[in-house]
Amino acid sequence: MDIRLVGLALGTFAIGIEGFVVASLLPQIAGDTGVTLVQAGYLVVTYAFAYAIGAPVAAALTGAYDRRNVLAGSALVFVAGALLAAVSPTYLLLMAARLLIAVVAGLYAATAQATAVAISEPHHRARAIAVIVGGTTLAVAFGAPLGALISAFAGWRGTYFFIAVIGAVATLVVWFLLPRGLYADRLTLSQRVGVLRHTGLLPALLTMLLYMMGAFAVYTYIAAIAVEGAGLSGTMMPVILLAFGVGAAIGNVLGGQLSDRYGATRTVIAASVLNSIILMAVSWIMHLPDAIGGPALLATMVVWGTIAWMFPPAQASRVLAIAPESAPLALSLNYSALYLGVALGSMTGGLIIANIGLEYLGWIGGIFPLAGLVVMRISAPRRKSQLSAA
Repeated sequence: MDIRLVGLALGTFAIGIEGFVVASLLPQIAGDTGVTLVQAGYLVVTYAFAYAIGAPVAAALTGAYDRRNVLAGSALVFVAGALLAAVSPTYLLLMAARLLIAVVAGLYAATAQATAVAISEPHHRARAIAVIVGGTTLAVAFGAPLGALISAFAGWRGTYFFIAVIGAVATLVVWFLLPRGLYADRLTLSQRVGVLRHTGLLPALLTMLLYMMGAFAVYTYIAAIAVEGAGLSGTMMPVILLAFGVGAAIGNVLGGQLSDRYGATRTVIAASVLNSIILMAVSWIMHLPDAIGGPALLATMVVWGTIAWMFPPAQASRVLAIAPESAPLALSLNYSALYLGVALGSMTGGLIIANIGLEYLGWIGGIFPLAGLVVMRISAPRRKSQLSAA
């Protein structure tokens, strides 16, 4: 394997840890900074908004620069943001640090995939992208649980110092291993957004947004669900995240295989229905006695991780079938829809907790993936040709 791809993947690994471990840190952060759990959840909301909106803007602004400089620079700023988060004395400064991290994380992830393609042979390009995406998958499966474990001994600030170290190593590897002179196509922000004119792409992006809304209305508050809802000890959070991560690793592979065999659209439909069921099951589990609810939640996390990560590869296949000649731009907008869904879902989950109660998160969150299927059904007659290709 090309060692340069491993270096690029190390950056997405660090970014993935920061993005997925924060849900387990929210109770600690809330207690340390003197805010409520719902207010701590806004750290996820603002991060997702900044990633979805800021990353395409940053990519447009840096399109004329050497990719090595963009990657090393964005990784270095990511490290600075992680260190700022680790020493932040106030909630507002921590939020500012996460906003900074979000923008450069999105820029790095998009540039890393494009660079992987540029430095690989044409017949190895798909494999190269898989290596970069694999960094995120490993972060979900192992990095986030490790970060949660570190927080149990060194607090949430210790976790951010750990993330900064991984990011610093990635910065050095990228700088010394990547060649100079790699340049991206110069595309303005209006050109990037213009891909939305493809028939059927906007409904597909809306499906992604609704799916992620449902998932993150629940996942953002998984620490509270585990401790307050299912009666587990806070020390079990690394195990909870590991269970989800193992499922995610399985689901990522399974989603691609099912898409190839049965079609991307069928896989998206199956994942949406199953995700709705599993989200509602989380609320049901919180009504069980703690002796039953805790083990049930742990087992559910493996299943949930598998189902949740079946969706992204199938969704990416659908987007590619709709706009094959604009694949990089369409996929970048797909990521923006993903993170907008994360933001709106986290916000929705906070409103549910504040106004109705923690135990209703899954009941309501499960509605959103089904709403995504409604969007697919309504838009299907207008995009029959694209769907048949998926």
